[in-house]
Amino acid sequence: MTRVVLFDIDGTLVLTGGAGVRGMVRAFEEIFAVPDAFRGVETPGRTDCSILTDAFARHGIPDHPDHRARFRECYLRHLQTELHQPGPRKGVMPGVRALLEALAARGDVVVALLTGNYEEAARLKLEYFDLWRYFRCGAFGDDAPDRNGLLPKALAQVRACGGPAAAGREVAVVGDTPLDVACAAGGGARSIAVATGGYDTRALQAAGADVVFPDLSDLDGVLGALELV
Repeated sequence: MTRVVLFDIDGTLVLTGGAGVRGMVRAFEEIFAVPDAFRGVETPGRTDCSILTDAFARHGIPDHPDHRARFRECYLRHLQTELHQPGPRKGVMPGVRALLEALAARGDVVVALLTGNYEEAARLKLEYFDLWRYFRCGAFGDDAPDRNGLLPKALAQVRACGGPAAAGREVAVVGDTPLDVACAAGGGARSIAVATGGYDTRALQAAGADVVFPDLSDLDGVLGALELV
């Protein structure tokens, strides 16, 4: 049986030291002349599209496709710059490289992304840390306004890339927020939660994660949780 493992990015694979938020803030101010536009807007685990929806509503800006396109283009330009700036806890999360190497060496698992990032933002972040090469496909914040809509899209992309028609417990979602846990549960997938983002192990357990790790450094333990041993 070939299993599908879907990874979140921010707080799960890497932390960019705040580059994403800084890029969004700079882009919003450049286009709409609103400083610090995302203060008070909840971001962890959400799609970039839904975060932008809240910012538009908060500041009374019409939610037009042209506004979204201009913001996205400007944000990606700023993100490229911000990724090279220092920031708190910036780096690849513990155990991630070893885990991705172990999964890449196996013939019974397909690794893909399930992230709220715009696809190009996901590529920029993971290329910066030399992790993009591990992922053949995925679902991104461009694909659905709500994170729960991304799981079926990710599985469809896996099939389109030659992967299995996996479903239910053959699929695992690895993430760092209660929204990742809820996304997995909504699609009948297993949820592997990791407390390297903004939520501790207790909060992730309370959210209903199947398995919770403080980080991904216990390779044998993570592979066991993924039912790959």
